[in-house]
Amino acid sequence: MPFIQSIVLAAVQGITEFLPVSSSGHLILVPKLTGWPDQGLAIDVAVHVGTLLAVMLYFWRDIGGIAGAVLRAGSQMANHRPLDQEFWLMIKLIVATLPVVAAGYWVNEYLSDDLLRSVTIIGWTTLGFGLLLLFADKTNMTIRRLDHITYGGALVIGLFQILALIPGTSRAGITMTAARFLGVECQDAARFSLLLSIPVIIAAGSLKGLELYQSGNQLLIDDALTVGGLAFVFALFAIALLMFWLKRASFTPFVVYRVILGGGLLYFAYGAPGLGI
Repeated sequence: MPFIQSIVLAAVQGITEFLPVSSSGHLILVPKLTGWPDQGLAIDVAVHVGTLLAVMLYFWRDIGGIAGAVLRAGSQMANHRPLDQEFWLMIKLIVATLPVVAAGYWVNEYLSDDLLRSVTIIGWTTLGFGLLLLFADKTNMTIRRLDHITYGGALVIGLFQILALIPGTSRAGITMTAARFLGVECQDAARFSLLLSIPVIIAAGSLKGLELYQSGNQLLIDDALTVGGLAFVFALFAIALLMFWLKRASFTPFVVYRVILGGGLLYFAYGAPGLGI
């Protein structure tokens, strides 16, 4: 794969993975808009793994706190002491992850990948779920922090996350939308969403990574490592920018971008089919 294509794919994935604008939708559009051959699922997964490392580095304190809470849990239960808050956060992340794991298996088995990766689908989901994020952000009070999310709330976020299996929805966007419907403030909605990305990306990356290794295609493996490393750098920057922005502002700029992008894609899909995307 040409190095310029590696840079573009890494930049697109790294910048859009944790912003509420749909990384998968952008990755699908890259070959359609540039004329490059589709990079394939192996490269898609490689850039996801790069972004996984970025989010784990950015939230190392949260991850370390969860790991410590798990190690202390046995002793605390044996001595009838309350478990740490970080332990219960881990349980909530698990609750929110289970629905998309089950739904992802069903989608992989029974739905056509070509159907889900169409420009028309991406256009409608980019536009529609962008407007839903705006509605959730503007109509719900900011009254809850991360530790106020209940197990029921975590399940609701997890059920919303199933919609992210449709390209253009945005996993980050739809989980932040659900959290805002629950009244979670913007920055904590983003924090829960980003922490929730860790088990999801691990599940997808482990499966495809094993397939990639078993293929024995060294050239493809080298391309995947290059793109993954570049995506790590771009993602780390994007996460820091998102968390900084949400301390002071709302999701509105991301919604505006989604409306413009979604509207443009629908124009190309319905009004200008001769342009070839």
